[in-house]
Amino acid sequence: MFEGKSVAVVVPCYNEQTQIEKVLRTLPDFVDCVIVVDDKSTDKTVEVVRTCQATDGDDTRIVLIETDRNRGQGAAVARGYREALDRGCDIAAVMDGDGQMDPEELHLLVEPVARGQADYAKGNRLFYGGAWETIPRHRYLGNAFLSMLTKIASGYWHVADSQTAYVAVSRKALERIDLNRIYPRFGYPNDMLVRMNVANMRVADVPIRPIYHVGEQSSMRVRSVIPRMMWLIFKRFCWRMVHKYVIRDFHPLVMFYATGGAMALASMVLLIRMIVVWIASDNIPDMNALLWVFSMVSAAQFILFAMWFDMEMNRDLKAHGADSPDPKP
Repeated sequence: MFEGKSVAVVVPCYNEQTQIEKVLRTLPDFVDCVIVVDDKSTDKTVEVVRTCQATDGDDTRIVLIETDRNRGQGAAVARGYREALDRGCDIAAVMDGDGQMDPEELHLLVEPVARGQADYAKGNRLFYGGAWETIPRHRYLGNAFLSMLTKIASGYWHVADSQTAYVAVSRKALERIDLNRIYPRFGYPNDMLVRMNVANMRVADVPIRPIYHVGEQSSMRVRSVIPRMMWLIFKRFCWRMVHKYVIRDFHPLVMFYATGGAMALASMVLLIRMIVVWIASDNIPDMNALLWVFSMVSAAQFILFAMWFDMEMNRDLKAHGADSPDPKP
């Protein structure tokens, strides 16, 4: 229990036989239930978890769920969330089984949720004092780029490090979203932020310490991941616009975004035409150039106004007073 609230920790894992025991052994005492969701590991992860179950002081504290096939990290987390709801837990946190999340910082995420300051608290490694030196540069830059896009897509303009999976979420928030529709694979944290926004949940951005080179194994390749993530973020942006500002309540910012997008597309077409004509005739048509400048400036204005409207609409979804101080290096 944490300040009178029952806490479950969902641990999704896939081939984490070298790290999972350390994760389970170092969880804080206030954690009431540990839900390990094995995503069809091919190593000895399940055997290690079962050993931890047998030797744990409370033989019912660690719950092991084995999936019938590899469904992805997002699907594993969603399965753990459903189990936490079934067990009546007030707060569900997520800690990956790779040992890259410091259990001593778990209370920083649980605290704002337990005190009712936030419905969803997520870690932020990018605000840590030594993040640039600790996080591999290509991952830091890729994360920062995707975080910028996720701000636009999710409507949570105050959050960063959109790719972190270290979170704590209230029972109310989990009951307000469709857990069966969470994006099943890498990218589900971005999807969760979008769904939290449509449900009007308050989000806290909590600085945490980044941990790397502790024996974790990762097959992620930034060059291949970013294009897929950009497409996912764009689709979730469109989904949020429709559900939040058309279906649930109409707001003209949708028209601003749509007009800005159309003008941006027109400016690209005009630019290509202007370059082709210039190459062919060594002359830039005056009308073409004027139309290109007009469409480009109009697109920027419409999109910026739409962003401003969106920021105003979501201002109350920032969890005031819930952000924690920067952890000491």
